[in-house]
Amino acid sequence: MKMNYFVVGTNDMHASNTFYGALFAQSGLQCVSPSDRMTYWLGEGFAFATAIPFDTKPAAHGNGTMVGFCVGTQGDVKRLHSLAIELGGSCEGAPNQRGPKFSAYVRDLDGNKLCFSD
Repeated sequence: MKMNYFVVGTNDMHASNTFYGALFAQSGLQCVSPSDRMTYWLGEGFAFATAIPFDTKPAAHGNGTMVGFCVGTQGDVKRLHSLAIELGGSCEGAPNQRGPKFSAYVRDLDGNKLCFSD
């Protein structure tokens, strides 16, 4: 089985697109916006999106929900963690060795939790 895609909710599509557009700028992903309420970043075997909820209720992050990104090297983990904070995200765990992985944790502008690991 393979993950098909992951979507996080947003209450401000413009701010979300700015955050993730800058975060993914060096990744080689293609940005696609099929509608005003959703934006995808697509790559080989990779699909991530932000969306204004279809039910029109405010987006809210899930307690215990986290999206993990394998980003390559420890340097990439540090770079993306710093970049996410510069873009307005908040730190949920500084880059460090955690078990077999070097990882770092942030929350995006809507409070969605992200993990970057090597």
